[in-house]
Amino acid sequence: MTPMIQAPASPPPSRRRHDREIISLAVPAFGALVAEPLFVMVDSAIVGHLGTPQLAGLAVAAALLTTAVSIFVFLAYATTAAVARRVGAGDLASAIRQGMDGIWLALLLGVVVIAVTLPTAPWLVDVFGASDTAAPYATTYLRISSLGIPAMLVVMAATGVLRGLQDTRTPLYVAVGGFAANGALNAGLVYGAGFGIAGSAWGTVIAQVSMAAAYLIVVVRGARRHGASLRPDAAGIRASAQAGVPLLVRTLSLRAVLLIATAVAARLGDTEIAAHQIILSLWSLMAFALDAIAIAGQAIIGRYLGADDAQGAREACRRMVQWGIVSGVVFGALIVLARPLFVPLFTGDRSVQDTLLPALLVVALSQPIAGVVFVLDGVLMGAGDGPYLAWAMLVTLAVFAPVALLVPVIGGGLTTLWWAMTLMMAVRLVTLWLRTRSGKWIVTGATR
Repeated sequence: MTPMIQAPASPPPSRRRHDREIISLAVPAFGALVAEPLFVMVDSAIVGHLGTPQLAGLAVAAALLTTAVSIFVFLAYATTAAVARRVGAGDLASAIRQGMDGIWLALLLGVVVIAVTLPTAPWLVDVFGASDTAAPYATTYLRISSLGIPAMLVVMAATGVLRGLQDTRTPLYVAVGGFAANGALNAGLVYGAGFGIAGSAWGTVIAQVSMAAAYLIVVVRGARRHGASLRPDAAGIRASAQAGVPLLVRTLSLRAVLLIATAVAARLGDTEIAAHQIILSLWSLMAFALDAIAIAGQAIIGRYLGADDAQGAREACRRMVQWGIVSGVVFGALIVLARPLFVPLFTGDRSVQDTLLPALLVVALSQPIAGVVFVLDGVLMGAGDGPYLAWAMLVTLAVFAPVALLVPVIGGGLTTLWWAMTLMMAVRLVTLWLRTRSGKWIVTGATR
């Protein structure tokens, strides 16, 4: 008689199940990520018809605001990981309580940023090199828009809460609604009410506050449903801040890499910096798509580790790496095949196009590397491995900076600079792969 083969009591999740999880989280996350930059694009399109000085002022103010807000992206990342762990552990009340700590921290940081920005706005605008004609408009826009920074940071933290709860659809709906409201408000206040650039700033503030309110309604309802306290907790807020510090270091190091690359491109000449800006815009778009998989990784890995399922976390990591490689290959191929179509949309200058094309091929070749880097970044964030991510990015910066700064010295051009950017991504790949392979990131339980 042939003996019966019994299936294991708890079979590991299938590849198909991982794929469903990744797609269900990554696709809405990508939509929400893309919606955010559209705020600035809408503002630029509307303000651009007021005049060149107004548009120049908006450009300076928007750059300052984007920098001020982006350094606090840890509010989303750290909150996602912490909430997902508690979801995996089956403690939804603690998960939402953890999320509220992140939201309270966002409010506090937002108030501090306002207190710094309002009195220093003229100085900040001057440091960023605004012309005499653009500076007043930049100062006006910056001062008004800074009032919406607490709402922007709350949106970040609340987005992290919902991602941790395995919900990326609500952030997509809120982002799309905010984008639509922002466009309508800007058009109405700038032209209908005649407020000029101030109307654009107020429209953005109202849209951001409305988005924050929508998120808070969702989170508060969840808190009441599961009996979680909404009051600020000093210890919880402090713990959220401590978890965010390493991710802040990582983010600042990455911003330093991008600033150095732009500064080097500017030293190469006007043609090179123009081509570099086009490539960087495309690179950022590819990063949004790959970051969507990383966001899915944060939520999924945190949940598995919180549920004490180390094997599930390993399998999910392995499958997401495969997704990252395939996505990188596809994006690289699209860049190569579509370059005759999109390059003329950015510039008709033949010299810029000639400078851009070989560097663009380097970017295309590096996309599979970028795909794995973004995924592993998300995996380690989901595991709460922030300190290692901070050190890894500092090492990357230390390797990249001297190489990039040597590009003008040795007579290299934009293509050489983007080879240096590829080296930067390769260093990140090595550091993240070594950590993932070591298994030291696998720490199970409701807290790390």
